[in-house]
Amino acid sequence: MGEAPQFFYVNAISKFGHETQQNHCNGHNHDSSWYEEIIDDDLKWSYKLNSVLHKGISEYQEIALLDTKRFGKALVIDGKMQSAETDEFIYHECLIHPPLLCHPNPKRVFIMGGGEGSTAREALKHNSIDKVVMCDIDQEVVSFCRKYLVVNKEAFSNKKLELVINDAKAELEKRKEKFDVIVGDLADPLEDGPCYQLYTKSFYEKILKPKLNDNGIFVTQAGPAGIFTHKEVFTSIYNTIKQVFKYVMVYSTHVPSFADTWGWVMASDQPLSIGAEEMDKRIGARIHDELHYLNGAWFHSSSIMNKTVTLSLQNETHVYTEENARFIPGHGVAHRF
Repeated sequence: MGEAPQFFYVNAISKFGHETQQNHCNGHNHDSSWYEEIIDDDLKWSYKLNSVLHKGISEYQEIALLDTKRFGKALVIDGKMQSAETDEFIYHECLIHPPLLCHPNPKRVFIMGGGEGSTAREALKHNSIDKVVMCDIDQEVVSFCRKYLVVNKEAFSNKKLELVINDAKAELEKRKEKFDVIVGDLADPLEDGPCYQLYTKSFYEKILKPKLNDNGIFVTQAGPAGIFTHKEVFTSIYNTIKQVFKYVMVYSTHVPSFADTWGWVMASDQPLSIGAEEMDKRIGARIHDELHYLNGAWFHSSSIMNKTVTLSLQNETHVYTEENARFIPGHGVAHRF
Protein backbone atom coordinates (compact mmCIF):
# COMPACT_ATOMS: atom_id res chain seq x y z
CA MET A 1 0.00 0.00 0.00
CA GLY A 2 1.36 3.47 -0.93
CA GLU A 3 1.23 6.60 1.15
CA ALA A 4 -2.27 8.01 1.58
CA PRO A 5 -2.73 11.09 -0.62
CA GLN A 6 -2.69 14.49 1.04
CA PHE A 7 -4.98 17.20 -0.24
CA PHE A 8 -4.22 20.91 -0.17
CA TYR A 9 -7.21 23.23 -0.26
CA VAL A 10 -7.54 26.90 -1.03
CA ASN A 11 -10.73 28.54 0.24
CA ALA A 12 -11.80 25.32 1.94
CA ILE A 13 -11.35 23.72 5.33
CA SER A 14 -9.45 20.46 5.46
CA LYS A 15 -7.51 18.67 8.16
CA PHE A 16 -4.85 18.01 5.51
CA GLY A 17 -4.56 21.61 4.30
CA HIS A 18 -2.17 23.22 6.78
CA GLU A 19 -0.13 20.03 7.13
CA THR A 20 0.35 19.72 3.39
CA GLN A 21 1.24 23.40 2.98
CA GLN A 22 3.81 23.19 5.77
CA ASN A 23 5.42 20.10 4.30
CA HIS A 24 5.75 21.72 0.87
CA CYS A 25 6.98 25.04 2.15
CA ASN A 26 9.59 23.28 4.27
CA GLY A 27 10.91 21.64 1.12
CA HIS A 28 9.46 18.17 1.69
CA ASN A 29 8.19 16.75 -1.59
CA HIS A 30 5.40 14.20 -1.35
CA ASP A 31 4.53 12.32 -4.51
CA SER A 32 1.01 11.90 -3.16
CA SER A 33 0.28 15.62 -2.54
CA TRP A 34 -2.57 17.16 -4.52
CA TYR A 35 -4.37 20.49 -4.76
CA GLU A 36 -8.13 20.05 -4.94
CA GLU A 37 -10.40 22.73 -6.39
CA ILE A 38 -14.09 22.60 -5.63
CA ILE A 39 -15.91 23.11 -8.94
CA ASP A 40 -19.35 22.58 -7.45
CA ASP A 41 -20.98 20.92 -4.46
CA ASP A 42 -20.70 17.53 -6.16
CA LEU A 43 -17.58 18.00 -8.31
CA LYS A 44 -13.89 18.48 -7.57
CA TRP A 45 -10.84 18.82 -9.83
CA SER A 46 -7.43 17.75 -8.53
CA TYR A 47 -3.89 18.71 -9.54
CA LYS A 48 -0.81 16.77 -8.49
CA LEU A 49 1.69 19.11 -6.87
CA ASN A 50 5.43 19.54 -6.91
CA SER A 51 5.26 22.28 -4.29
CA VAL A 52 3.37 25.27 -2.92
CA LEU A 53 5.33 28.41 -3.83
CA HIS A 54 3.17 30.90 -1.97
CA LYS A 55 -0.03 30.89 0.07
CA GLY A 56 -1.60 33.77 1.91
CA ILE A 57 -4.58 36.04 2.39
CA SER A 58 -4.30 39.60 1.18
CA GLU A 59 -6.65 42.41 2.07
CA TYR A 60 -8.96 41.34 -0.74
CA GLN A 61 -8.62 37.66 -1.55
CA GLU A 62 -7.02 34.32 -0.80
CA ILE A 63 -3.99 33.65 -2.99
CA ALA A 64 -1.89 30.61 -3.80
CA LEU A 65 0.85 30.03 -6.33
CA LEU A 66 1.26 26.31 -6.92
CA ASP A 67 3.81 24.31 -8.86
CA THR A 68 1.72 21.56 -10.48
CA LYS A 69 3.05 18.56 -12.35
CA ARG A 70 0.64 18.82 -15.30
CA PHE A 71 0.23 22.58 -15.77
CA GLY A 72 3.40 24.09 -14.28
CA LYS A 73 3.08 27.17 -12.07
CA ALA A 74 -0.55 27.96 -11.38
CA LEU A 75 -2.15 31.06 -9.85
CA VAL A 76 -5.19 30.29 -7.67
CA ILE A 77 -7.36 33.06 -6.20
CA ASP A 78 -10.22 32.43 -3.79
CA GLY A 79 -10.01 28.72 -4.56
CA LYS A 80 -10.36 29.17 -8.35
CA MET A 81 -7.68 28.51 -10.95
CA GLN A 82 -6.84 31.81 -12.65
CA SER A 83 -3.92 30.91 -14.86
CA ALA A 84 -1.53 28.03 -15.47
CA GLU A 85 1.91 28.22 -17.03
CA THR A 86 1.43 25.61 -19.77
CA ASP A 87 -1.85 26.88 -21.23
CA GLU A 88 -2.35 30.49 -20.09
CA PHE A 89 -1.61 31.61 -23.65
CA ILE A 90 -5.00 30.23 -24.73
CA TYR A 91 -6.98 32.38 -22.31
CA HIS A 92 -4.87 35.53 -22.78
CA GLU A 93 -4.71 35.40 -26.58
CA CYS A 94 -8.49 34.97 -26.67
CA LEU A 95 -9.04 37.84 -24.26
CA ILE A 96 -6.77 40.43 -25.86
CA HIS A 97 -6.32 39.91 -29.58
CA PRO A 98 -9.93 39.79 -30.86
CA PRO A 99 -10.80 43.32 -29.62
CA LEU A 100 -7.45 44.79 -30.67
CA LEU A 101 -7.70 43.20 -34.11
CA CYS A 102 -11.33 44.27 -34.57
CA HIS A 103 -10.38 47.87 -33.71
CA PRO A 104 -9.11 49.88 -36.70
CA ASN A 105 -6.11 51.37 -34.88
CA PRO A 106 -5.85 50.65 -31.15
CA LYS A 107 -3.45 52.89 -29.24
CA ARG A 108 -4.58 53.01 -25.62
CA VAL A 109 -5.71 50.01 -23.57
CA PHE A 110 -7.05 49.85 -20.01
CA ILE A 111 -6.90 46.46 -18.25
CA MET A 112 -9.09 45.85 -15.21
CA GLY A 113 -7.30 43.22 -13.15
CA GLY A 114 -4.60 41.27 -14.95
CA GLY A 115 -2.20 41.27 -12.00
CA GLU A 116 -0.06 38.44 -13.31
CA GLY A 117 0.95 40.53 -16.34
CA SER A 118 -0.02 38.13 -19.14
CA THR A 119 -2.83 40.29 -20.49
CA ALA A 120 -0.52 43.30 -20.69
CA ARG A 121 2.12 41.12 -22.36
CA GLU A 122 -0.30 40.18 -25.15
CA ALA A 123 -1.52 43.77 -25.64
CA LEU A 124 2.07 45.01 -25.95
CA LYS A 125 2.63 42.70 -28.92
CA HIS A 126 0.60 45.13 -31.04
CA ASN A 127 2.73 47.66 -32.91
CA SER A 128 0.11 50.42 -32.72
CA ILE A 129 -0.10 50.46 -28.93
CA ASP A 130 1.18 53.63 -27.23
CA LYS A 131 -0.01 52.93 -23.70
CA VAL A 132 -1.35 50.04 -21.61
CA VAL A 133 -2.78 50.82 -18.18
CA MET A 134 -3.01 47.74 -15.97
CA CYS A 135 -5.09 48.37 -12.86
CA ASP A 136 -5.19 45.63 -10.24
CA ILE A 137 -6.59 46.03 -6.75
CA ASP A 138 -4.17 43.62 -5.08
CA GLN A 139 -0.53 44.61 -4.63
CA GLU A 140 0.30 41.18 -3.21
CA VAL A 141 -0.87 39.35 -6.35
CA VAL A 142 1.13 41.68 -8.57
CA SER A 143 4.25 41.43 -6.42
CA PHE A 144 4.53 37.68 -6.28
CA CYS A 145 3.57 37.25 -9.95
CA ARG A 146 6.43 39.61 -10.85
CA LYS A 147 8.71 37.49 -8.69
CA TYR A 148 7.69 34.02 -9.86
CA LEU A 149 6.22 34.36 -13.39
CA VAL A 150 9.38 35.21 -15.31
CA VAL A 151 7.59 34.85 -18.67
CA ASN A 152 6.12 38.33 -18.08
CA LYS A 153 9.33 40.03 -16.96
CA GLU A 154 9.66 42.05 -20.19
CA ALA A 155 6.02 43.16 -20.05
CA PHE A 156 6.38 44.52 -16.52
CA SER A 157 9.49 46.48 -17.53
CA ASN A 158 8.00 47.84 -20.79
CA LYS A 159 7.90 51.66 -20.83
CA LYS A 160 4.45 51.58 -22.46
CA LEU A 161 2.98 49.86 -19.39
CA GLU A 162 1.51 51.95 -16.57
CA LEU A 163 0.92 49.75 -13.53
CA VAL A 164 -1.68 51.04 -11.07
CA ILE A 165 -2.68 49.45 -7.77
CA ASN A 166 -6.27 50.54 -7.25
CA ASP A 167 -9.87 49.49 -7.58
CA ALA A 168 -10.63 49.56 -11.32
CA LYS A 169 -13.96 51.32 -10.77
CA ALA A 170 -12.35 54.14 -8.80
CA GLU A 171 -9.46 54.40 -11.26
CA LEU A 172 -11.70 54.69 -14.31
CA GLU A 173 -13.91 57.24 -12.56
CA LYS A 174 -11.04 59.60 -11.78
CA ARG A 175 -9.22 59.38 -15.15
CA LYS A 176 -9.83 62.11 -17.69
CA GLU A 177 -8.49 60.14 -20.67
CA LYS A 178 -10.42 57.72 -22.87
CA PHE A 179 -9.33 54.36 -24.24
CA ASP A 180 -9.66 52.44 -27.48
CA VAL A 181 -10.06 49.10 -25.71
CA ILE A 182 -11.05 48.31 -22.12
CA VAL A 183 -10.40 44.76 -20.93
CA GLY A 184 -12.07 42.92 -18.06
CA ASP A 185 -9.47 40.44 -16.84
CA LEU A 186 -11.20 40.07 -13.49
CA ALA A 187 -11.73 37.10 -11.23
CA ASP A 188 -15.07 35.36 -11.65
CA PRO A 189 -18.01 36.87 -9.78
CA LEU A 190 -17.79 35.22 -6.35
CA GLU A 191 -20.10 35.99 -3.47
CA ASP A 192 -18.18 38.30 -1.11
CA GLY A 193 -15.32 38.47 -3.63
CA PRO A 194 -13.86 41.83 -4.74
CA CYS A 195 -15.02 41.81 -8.37
CA TYR A 196 -18.72 41.12 -8.86
CA GLN A 197 -19.74 44.82 -8.87
CA LEU A 198 -17.57 45.27 -11.98
CA TYR A 199 -19.98 43.00 -13.87
CA THR A 200 -23.07 45.14 -13.24
CA LYS A 201 -25.13 47.15 -15.71
CA SER A 202 -24.63 50.38 -13.76
CA PHE A 203 -20.85 49.99 -13.86
CA TYR A 204 -20.81 49.29 -17.59
CA GLU A 205 -23.24 52.09 -18.38
CA LYS A 206 -22.14 54.90 -16.06
CA ILE A 207 -18.42 54.34 -15.58
CA LEU A 208 -16.89 52.03 -18.20
CA LYS A 209 -18.63 53.03 -21.43
CA PRO A 210 -18.01 56.78 -21.01
CA LYS A 211 -14.26 56.02 -20.86
CA LEU A 212 -14.27 54.42 -24.32
CA ASN A 213 -13.53 56.40 -27.46
CA ASP A 214 -16.31 56.58 -30.06
CA ASN A 215 -15.15 53.42 -31.84
CA GLY A 216 -13.96 51.79 -28.63
CA ILE A 217 -14.34 48.12 -27.76
CA PHE A 218 -14.97 46.45 -24.42
CA VAL A 219 -14.09 42.81 -23.79
CA THR A 220 -14.39 40.72 -20.66
CA GLN A 221 -13.78 37.19 -19.57
CA ALA A 222 -17.22 35.79 -18.80
CA GLY A 223 -16.67 32.59 -16.88
CA PRO A 224 -17.42 28.97 -17.74
CA ALA A 225 -19.28 28.49 -21.03
CA GLY A 226 -19.57 24.71 -21.07
CA ILE A 227 -22.69 22.73 -21.81
CA PHE A 228 -23.38 22.26 -18.09
CA THR A 229 -21.91 25.52 -16.73
CA HIS A 230 -22.82 28.33 -19.14
CA LYS A 231 -25.87 29.42 -17.11
CA GLU A 232 -23.79 30.13 -13.99
CA VAL A 233 -22.66 33.59 -15.15
CA PHE A 234 -21.83 33.50 -18.91
CA THR A 235 -25.33 34.10 -20.27
CA SER A 236 -26.07 36.69 -17.60
CA ILE A 237 -22.91 38.69 -18.30
CA TYR A 238 -23.79 38.62 -22.01
CA ASN A 239 -27.35 39.80 -21.40
CA THR A 240 -26.18 42.57 -19.06
CA ILE A 241 -23.69 43.93 -21.59
CA LYS A 242 -26.36 43.71 -24.30
CA GLN A 243 -28.37 46.32 -22.36
CA VAL A 244 -25.50 48.81 -22.68
CA PHE A 245 -23.83 48.29 -26.08
CA LYS A 246 -25.30 48.17 -29.58
CA TYR A 247 -23.18 45.28 -30.88
CA VAL A 248 -22.36 42.34 -28.60
CA MET A 249 -20.77 39.00 -29.47
CA VAL A 250 -19.63 35.95 -27.52
CA TYR A 251 -16.91 33.42 -28.23
CA SER A 252 -15.52 30.45 -26.35
CA THR A 253 -12.88 27.73 -26.32
CA HIS A 254 -11.62 24.92 -24.12
CA VAL A 255 -8.94 25.77 -21.54
CA PRO A 256 -7.44 22.51 -20.19
CA SER A 257 -6.36 23.82 -16.78
CA PHE A 258 -9.85 25.28 -16.21
CA ALA A 259 -11.40 21.85 -16.90
CA ASP A 260 -14.10 23.52 -19.00
CA THR A 261 -14.97 25.60 -22.01
CA TRP A 262 -14.38 29.29 -21.25
CA GLY A 263 -16.32 32.28 -22.52
CA TRP A 264 -15.64 35.91 -23.44
CA VAL A 265 -17.99 38.77 -24.34
CA MET A 266 -16.94 41.58 -26.68
CA ALA A 267 -19.00 44.74 -27.23
CA SER A 268 -19.01 48.07 -29.02
CA ASP A 269 -21.32 50.65 -30.52
CA GLN A 270 -19.60 49.99 -33.84
CA PRO A 271 -19.95 46.70 -35.80
CA LEU A 272 -17.51 44.00 -34.71
CA SER A 273 -17.62 41.81 -37.78
CA ILE A 274 -14.25 40.95 -39.28
CA GLY A 275 -13.60 38.15 -41.78
CA ALA A 276 -11.13 35.34 -41.16
CA GLU A 277 -8.82 36.44 -43.99
CA GLU A 278 -8.82 40.05 -42.83
CA MET A 279 -8.04 38.98 -39.27
CA ASP A 280 -5.07 36.93 -40.48
CA LYS A 281 -3.83 39.91 -42.49
CA ARG A 282 -4.07 42.17 -39.45
CA ILE A 283 -2.23 39.61 -37.30
CA GLY A 284 0.62 39.60 -39.81
CA ALA A 285 0.74 43.38 -40.16
CA ARG A 286 0.11 44.50 -36.58
CA ILE A 287 1.63 41.94 -34.21
CA HIS A 288 5.39 41.67 -33.80
CA ASP A 289 5.39 38.35 -31.95
CA GLU A 290 4.02 34.92 -32.72
CA LEU A 291 0.55 33.86 -31.62
CA HIS A 292 0.21 30.21 -30.62
CA TYR A 293 -3.57 29.82 -30.60
CA LEU A 294 -5.56 32.49 -32.37
CA ASN A 295 -6.07 32.85 -36.10
CA GLY A 296 -8.92 34.09 -38.27
CA ALA A 297 -10.55 30.74 -38.96
CA TRP A 298 -10.50 29.76 -35.30
CA PHE A 299 -12.00 33.05 -34.18
CA HIS A 300 -14.84 32.73 -36.66
CA SER A 301 -15.62 29.21 -35.43
CA SER A 302 -15.29 30.17 -31.75
CA SER A 303 -18.15 32.64 -32.04
CA ILE A 304 -20.59 29.93 -33.12
CA MET A 305 -22.22 28.40 -30.06
CA ASN A 306 -23.87 25.00 -29.92
CA LYS A 307 -27.66 24.79 -29.93
CA THR A 308 -28.09 24.58 -26.16
CA VAL A 309 -25.86 27.56 -25.37
CA THR A 310 -27.37 29.59 -28.23
CA LEU A 311 -30.87 29.09 -26.86
CA SER A 312 -29.73 29.97 -23.34
CA LEU A 313 -28.16 33.21 -24.59
CA GLN A 314 -31.34 34.10 -26.50
CA ASN A 315 -33.60 33.35 -23.55
CA GLU A 316 -31.53 34.91 -20.75
CA THR A 317 -33.38 37.65 -18.89
CA HIS A 318 -31.16 38.22 -15.84
CA VAL A 319 -29.27 41.51 -15.65
CA TYR A 320 -26.44 42.01 -13.16
CA THR A 321 -27.11 44.66 -10.52
CA GLU A 322 -25.53 45.24 -7.12
CA GLU A 323 -28.67 43.83 -5.51
CA ASN A 324 -29.26 40.97 -7.96
CA ALA A 325 -26.01 39.27 -8.93
CA ARG A 326 -25.20 35.72 -9.93
CA PHE A 327 -22.14 33.91 -8.64
CA ILE A 328 -20.17 30.85 -9.54
CA PRO A 329 -19.82 28.26 -6.74
CA GLY A 330 -17.41 29.35 -4.00
CA HIS A 331 -16.87 32.36 -1.77
CA GLY A 332 -14.45 35.24 -1.43
CA VAL A 333 -12.34 36.01 1.63
CA ALA A 334 -15.02 38.12 3.34
CA HIS A 335 -17.23 35.02 3.60
CA ARG A 336 -15.07 33.71 6.44
CA PHE A 337 -15.02 36.89 8.56
